[in-house]
Amino acid sequence: MKTRLAGVTAALVAGAVASFVAPVAVSAPAAPAPTADGCYSWSKTLSEGASGDDVRNLQIRVAGYPGSGGSLAIDGVFGPGTKDAVVRFQQAYGLPADGVAGESTFAKIYELQDDDCSPVNFDYSELNTCNSDWSGGKLSADEAKANALVTMWKLQAMRHAMGDAAIQVNGGFRSVSCNDSVGGAPNSRHLYGDAADLGAGSQGFCALALQARDHGFGEILGPGYPGHDDHVHVAGGADTWSAPDCGL
Repeated sequence: MKTRLAGVTAALVAGAVASFVAPVAVSAPAAPAPTADGCYSWSKTLSEGASGDDVRNLQIRVAGYPGSGGSLAIDGVFGPGTKDAVVRFQQAYGLPADGVAGESTFAKIYELQDDDCSPVNFDYSELNTCNSDWSGGKLSADEAKANALVTMWKLQAMRHAMGDAAIQVNGGFRSVSCNDSVGGAPNSRHLYGDAADLGAGSQGFCALALQARDHGFGEILGPGYPGHDDHVHVAGGADTWSAPDCGL
């Protein structure tokens, strides 16, 4: 009798304990963080003193805001120049202008770019009417295409500053053979992928040439400069601004 009672008691206790043990949850694999943009997404706020590829990608998008006569280095280092460019970008779009790239700044960039990283109002095809693979210039194909991307973001800044009216791009990158075929200068910036030739559009040549001074273009050639009466040439490189018919 004692043995039977002990067995029954043990069974009851075991059942009671089991009823109070919560079932073990099986964790599903963690879902990846949502991607904010098809091209590139920032995962943290960036401010002066930061460095890395996330800073470099930010610099590309604000390259058109260095201030008059300035040029922003795309070096992955968030220094005073990058802070100033971020402030100007923020001011241009009515954002809090503190020079810190956070949620609102990145949201505006996501709005302004396509999934191939080009700005929404410009396309790689406009910057390369020479060949399909960006080869044959003075730099590697990847470097030439990367330079064209920076140029497009400068043009996007310039377009916004001019009331968001379309800017006509007639060409950009040239291989050596393409450059020779049009009689280009032997060391033309077109060979490096960081140049664009602009049509008059609704703005007119002189308005384009003068506006380009504020958006990171070291080389601006327009009406009055030999061979440039029918377009405005904007590019990186050393400071050479010459459009005599426009007072430049």
